[in-house]
Amino acid sequence: MTWLILILAAFLGALVQGLTGFGSVIIMMIFLPSILPMTQAAGIGGVIMFSSVLTLTIRYRHEFKLKRVLPPFIVYAAVATWSVHLSSVLDTHILRLMLGGLLVALCIYFTFSKTAGSQKYPLWIALIFMVISGFFNGLFGIGGPLMALYFLSLSDSMPDYLGNIQGFFLIDAIYITAIRVFNGILGTAEIPDIIVGMLAATVGTMVATRLSARWNLETIKPFIYGFIGLSGIYYLFF
Repeated sequence: MTWLILILAAFLGALVQGLTGFGSVIIMMIFLPSILPMTQAAGIGGVIMFSSVLTLTIRYRHEFKLKRVLPPFIVYAAVATWSVHLSSVLDTHILRLMLGGLLVALCIYFTFSKTAGSQKYPLWIALIFMVISGFFNGLFGIGGPLMALYFLSLSDSMPDYLGNIQGFFLIDAIYITAIRVFNGILGTAEIPDIIVGMLAATVGTMVATRLSARWNLETIKPFIYGFIGLSGIYYLFF
């Protein structure tokens, strides 16, 4: 049963990641805490998705812009480095509720505002997105929704969006995994779970790639906003 849960979580996570550009660990964190401790579940989820994110980054490598990705990553990573130590200190239940409320509010705003999805954010709003994303990535391995909105606002096509957000998550996966290994959260005991999860995630990515090739950015935006809202509802009630 443990292997089945792991395979299902990894496949669905990769499928969602390939279609919306983010959300793999959100999906996996619905399943993995039932078979793993919270901190290990977040760490393993991030490593499992490395193969999926790498595949998508290579596929859309010509759209990747380092100048667009590096500045937000520096802010994001600095906060994540600090927050990865806080899971044993802070009331994570309250934090999950706060994140859930924010994501639901953003979903409603972007769904019903005709200009919200195409406008560029002021620097201070973009910085808030980066700080919040980095904070929750360090705690739960979940930093995608707000960064998806950030990169979506800068993109003019589906490949442009996927190339930069997947490149961002690839750098993030390498960095935050190194932090977790250094802090003893991940070790050699997790390798079998990671390998099985990666194989399932590769299949999910292949399915998602076939589907996403038929869609453009305007088609996918409602799905992105909807998934952000569903993520928020999950954090509020589960």
